[in-house]
Amino acid sequence: MTPRQSSGRRLVPAYLATGGRARPSRNTLDRLTLLHGVGMPITSEVRPEEQRILELLQPGALSLAEVAAHLHLPVSVVKVLVADLVDAGRLHARPPIPEAEQFDRQILERVLDGLRSLKC
Repeated sequence: MTPRQSSGRRLVPAYLATGGRARPSRNTLDRLTLLHGVGMPITSEVRPEEQRILELLQPGALSLAEVAAHLHLPVSVVKVLVADLVDAGRLHARPPIPEAEQFDRQILERVLDGLRSLKC
């Protein structure tokens, strides 16, 4: 995580966490992309910010925006870090489900009601 002064201001600019890079190696990452670790052990070659991401994902999946919030880093910076981890095979990233493919709750409730009426 990036060090902070007592006033809450960063001592080091956030973009330095990425080695000064502003663009991720892949443009498929979105704020709602779901991230989950692959269970590889964390080694010394993993940078501290990347290590923190992997630690956050040990209990389960989080969205890229949630990871950014936990790290107190901009989403654009976390995208670069996540892309590096995906490229290294340490993370899986799944795109969000498009709204058109999401289930309609009302239809599912009607199907469930219909199944319940058949049971009686």
